[in-house]
Amino acid sequence: MFIKPDYNLKSIYDIDLEELQQQGIKAILFDLDSTLMASKSGFYTDEVYSFIKRVEEKFFMAVVSNNKNPEYIKKVSDLSHFPVLFEACKPKTGKIRQFLNKHNIKPKDCVLVGDRPLTDILCGKFLGCKTILVDSITATTESKLVRFVRALERLSIKK
Repeated sequence: MFIKPDYNLKSIYDIDLEELQQQGIKAILFDLDSTLMASKSGFYTDEVYSFIKRVEEKFFMAVVSNNKNPEYIKKVSDLSHFPVLFEACKPKTGKIRQFLNKHNIKPKDCVLVGDRPLTDILCGKFLGCKTILVDSITATTESKLVRFVRALERLSIKK
């Protein structure tokens, strides 16, 4: 099975926010670990905070994460001033669909951004959202094993 993201970009900073706005996108949902912050680090860099500010000027923004660790959930929730949905169970869509309904967002008006084709992008496709695949925010510092696994997973995408 091949998954084709609507956009396949090097990083979140390559997202053309103006283009998405022109397409009628009203909301952007971001994966958390390896997309907006280093995996399980529990903090956003200054560069990410600046990017988030730009996103929030134009869109409803939220984070959807599969993470289930209560301490981590509290840490990230405390430093995030936007909605964060944990235990999302991507690529399943039920919890995210409920979240979108709660915030009066139609999937066609939404983009899901993430670093994993088989969770983030597949979930977005199942929802009917536009999808943006980005490389890990820590791609240059990840172990060779992690990079190898990511390369294998990316064999599932169609360019």
